[in-house]
Amino acid sequence: MSEKRITRQSLNALPVGQTDWDRIARQSDEETNAQAASDPDTAPLLSQEWLARAVVVPGKKPISIRLDTDVLEFFQKSGKNYQTRINNVLRAYVEAHKKSA
Repeated sequence: MSEKRITRQSLNALPVGQTDWDRIARQSDEETNAQAASDPDTAPLLSQEWLARAVVVPGKKPISIRLDTDVLEFFQKSGKNYQTRINNVLRAYVEAHKKSA
């Protein structure tokens, strides 16, 4: 049989990550931003210049995506069409990185 075998696993069987979520929860936004700014691997998201170039492009494909709760709430609070705004931010990010590559 050439098909891949599908098996079920319990969530308890999944490996445990090494992230210290309690420390992160206690951290202020300023501390988080300072750490991100000092990390050489962090994408240059701290500048709003690339965001100003966000445009809507036709030809969307429906997908399912998992977002952090606070990120989703941020966009939803700004009103309807929040999915379009999320897409615009992602498009601006892609365009900024195409030019720097």
